[in-house]
Amino acid sequence: MNEAQKLTGGFTMPGESGYEELTLELAKRWGADVIRDSDGTQLSDDILNAGYGIYSTICIIRDQNEWAKKNQDKLQSCLLSTGSKIACGTDKLTIDLLEDYFDEQFQVNDSDEAIRYYQVIDRTTGEVLSRDKWRYDKSLKSVIIDDPVSFHSYTVNFFVFRIWEEISMYNHTTNNWDKEHLMQIDPVYEETREYMRSWLRKWCDDHPMTTVVRFTSLFYNFVWIWGSNLKNRHLYSDWGSYDFTVSPKMLDEFKKKYGYALEAEDFINGGKLHVTHMPPGKKQRDYMEFVNDFVVGFGKELVDIVHECGKKAYVFYDDSWIGIEPTGERFKEFGFDGLIKCVFSGFEVRLNSEVPVKTHEIRLHPYLFPVGLGGLPTFMDGGDPTRDARNYWKQVRRGMLRSRIDRIGLGGYLHLLEGYPDFVDYIEEISNDFRRIKNLHLEGEPEAADIKVAVLHSWGHLRSWTLSGHFHETYMHDLIHVNEALSGMPLNVSFISFEDVLNKGISEYDVILNAGIRGTAWSGGDIWKNAELIERINEWVFNGGTFIGINEPSAVCDDNEYRVFAMADVLGVDKDIVSRICHGRWSFDLSEDEAVLKGSDIPLNCKVHLTDGKARVLIGENGFPRLTINDFGKGRGIYLSGFATSPINDRMLFNLIMYGSAVDKKNIDLTADDPFIDMAFFPNSNTVVCVNNSDIRREATVNINGKKYDLGYIDAYKTVFHNIGGGQK
Repeated sequence: MNEAQKLTGGFTMPGESGYEELTLELAKRWGADVIRDSDGTQLSDDILNAGYGIYSTICIIRDQNEWAKKNQDKLQSCLLSTGSKIACGTDKLTIDLLEDYFDEQFQVNDSDEAIRYYQVIDRTTGEVLSRDKWRYDKSLKSVIIDDPVSFHSYTVNFFVFRIWEEISMYNHTTNNWDKEHLMQIDPVYEETREYMRSWLRKWCDDHPMTTVVRFTSLFYNFVWIWGSNLKNRHLYSDWGSYDFTVSPKMLDEFKKKYGYALEAEDFINGGKLHVTHMPPGKKQRDYMEFVNDFVVGFGKELVDIVHECGKKAYVFYDDSWIGIEPTGERFKEFGFDGLIKCVFSGFEVRLNSEVPVKTHEIRLHPYLFPVGLGGLPTFMDGGDPTRDARNYWKQVRRGMLRSRIDRIGLGGYLHLLEGYPDFVDYIEEISNDFRRIKNLHLEGEPEAADIKVAVLHSWGHLRSWTLSGHFHETYMHDLIHVNEALSGMPLNVSFISFEDVLNKGISEYDVILNAGIRGTAWSGGDIWKNAELIERINEWVFNGGTFIGINEPSAVCDDNEYRVFAMADVLGVDKDIVSRICHGRWSFDLSEDEAVLKGSDIPLNCKVHLTDGKARVLIGENGFPRLTINDFGKGRGIYLSGFATSPINDRMLFNLIMYGSAVDKKNIDLTADDPFIDMAFFPNSNTVVCVNNSDIRREATVNINGKKYDLGYIDAYKTVFHNIGGGQK
């Protein structure tokens, strides 16, 4: 393959009617082989006939307003709960159902089918009021309790139609669109499914130039609930929640299949809803399985239609992705040809790359919008899109060194680039670096240490490499930082559940890592009261495994347990709680260890004490251990009071994993001496890729299988390629 071939292809760029010259000019500069449309843009005939592959975006549930207006009883629904209202000595209490919600997003569903599922709850006692104790006033869109208990709090669980599709709603408010609000229709109804089948066949016939149909995504959006008050507009958002799939019809069908009924409170959950960060119960798992079965079944029908029309089908792993579950067991049944994911970080690259499809594509940031996802200016006054792109690419590149991505691309409005030539130049640099990295992967995967690391949490493989959203949505959780650190390490990483430990065993793993806040899905919650689980892991460590715990690992929720950390005997530390306030504390001296780099910073997210004084404390302050190592049989427990990703902290975590795995680090290191430099060694090509993740020039000295190579200096943020048999490549 010659150099010209290496530096073209694998790039998807947005086109825009009215800007044909700009579109084709940038396609050439960036080596694009595909042009796509975006929300709010069209591709002209000049672009369609320019010889490029064409991606066409469809969101089959939201681009159907004409049909939706005629079938408003088949709009998508969800369950909401009112805020609590106190009966202050009155003879009746009127509760306005939508008082707290954005009335352009929701409309009360007061059909007979929906009201069957309404619940009025006395939150002071927990009692669900019988139907004869409340009535619904259709004119007021309110529930009236005629004889409430004075000074008790009441809430109402009720169904709504969602009358403005959330991504459209976001795009309108972000980009100041002045166009019709898009509604979303629900395929749970056979009439909707038949309409979608016929619409898709006609759409494919009407778009002969389209080579790839990009589903964005399928049927149900992640949950994004907006409020009526601008001071708290975003009431709730969870990228992994199934709450926007719920309808009276869906609940009726669930009962037929599973033999028991779900109630509104099973979803409302005391107003908390079912946050992905909390351990799922049986009802939640059953319902997710039920929705996944429905989405896979009907989704496959649509993919088959696309294939019958001679086109490929890709799916976007964001927006309406709920029920698709790309890392689930049934995803292969869809038959998708590719998966596209917008990414901000290395762990999202790893997430994408491990989904079983032929083509893995990532959408880079920033999007070509005036305002970024965080609300700050991007392609407008006050924005610096080149800086933003560099910061995102720095994170994305780490994951890309470890696992292959087939395509990259951008989305949005191309005309915004006319005032940003430096951004255009930087995307050209990124695209060339990407293609060189991709080609190395195609010649053979990078070398990794023969160490198997398992990240242990409630969701296991179903939530590989993620928590519940992008990095900027879940940054406060230790585990998302751990995922980001692991994404750039030369290690074999798996994600396992507690059920996997009990049913499949863990003998194949060298290191198990459990991180998170007590009671969460990531730490595990009350699953740690299972004696067999503790026995299995204790035995595994005793025989040579390493258990790394971060923040509140293995923490049960009941302070009356013998230990807060179920793995306290292995870790040699336990959490400080009020009941221990009168107990003595082991003093300690700090132990030096080469695993700890100068500048390592372990946050004190959890205060712990030594259980028997035997654990070595590597980092500690004011009597509180922050990093400890405890020998247990042939294995060891390692504890960190918190973790925040950074080049130095990431290297320290890697060193601890290597130490814990008992591998001779000197003969397998696969790292650079400088923690600000990431590297990957591709043995089939005899090539080392080094990247500088800092804003200053740094020297690259790398360690590969016991040998050290001095590869010279790398400029700030740059990527360099070296053939270690013949100097710089």
